[in-house]
Amino acid sequence: MIVSEPNAQHRKPDLMPKRIAFLASDAPVAQTARAALVGRYGNAAPRDADVIVALGGDGYMLRTLHGTQHLDVPVYGMNRGTIGFLMNEYSETDLLDRLAAAEEEIINPLSMTAMDQSGKIHNALAINEVSLLRAGPQAAKLRITVDGRLRLAELVCDGALLSTPAGSTAYNYSAHGPILPIGSDVLALTAIAAFRPRRWRGALLPKTAHVRFDVVDADKRPVMADADSASIPDIDWVEIRSEPAIRHRILFDPGHGLEERLISEQFT
Repeated sequence: MIVSEPNAQHRKPDLMPKRIAFLASDAPVAQTARAALVGRYGNAAPRDADVIVALGGDGYMLRTLHGTQHLDVPVYGMNRGTIGFLMNEYSETDLLDRLAAAEEEIINPLSMTAMDQSGKIHNALAINEVSLLRAGPQAAKLRITVDGRLRLAELVCDGALLSTPAGSTAYNYSAHGPILPIGSDVLALTAIAAFRPRRWRGALLPKTAHVRFDVVDADKRPVMADADSASIPDIDWVEIRSEPAIRHRILFDPGHGLEERLISEQFT
């Protein structure tokens, strides 16, 4: 879940790492890889590291980015999971050379504020997308406002989501939303199984847009909100905007950054 800073693509981090922090998911293959890499290169605490190497799949990469967002340390992922869209290929022997040559992407998350039916306010960040999903047998009814202007009085659906460019190949793409170029500075608002308006396919919005979803008939048609797997049940409304104050630094091997991956995904 991702909005890229302007002119941030393919930035060289000028990094010759001396201190590497290796983090790994609980999967045995990731733990085995971490042990091998620590034995070869040593290990530093994330707060003391020049670079963090995350070992796992995309879900673990998202957790690593969220967990280290207070550190001004780039994260280089190596795939020890399944899809690995945000990861580089795994290798033990040439890590220092790959880190020195890596290209950096600066990305911003989405900020979600939600109120549940008890009146409690919840806040969360999403690197991929914020999604609203029906939580009962009946379809959800959502009212959509953009920058204070009512845009859709009633969307009857299984849900809806607001996706960043890098998140656009995840749930958004599965819901038939568009794949967004990394440098486009737009967000994708996509309906999930829309029933009415029957043919409404969503909207492209500027990165600066503030989007609000109000749940209509929330007692009868409960809805949950999810921001990168942080779930909030029984919501009344959700507001979403890009958060430029938070910067995630992600490293990719040359020629295999997010922009190339987004283009390639459209031809597979």
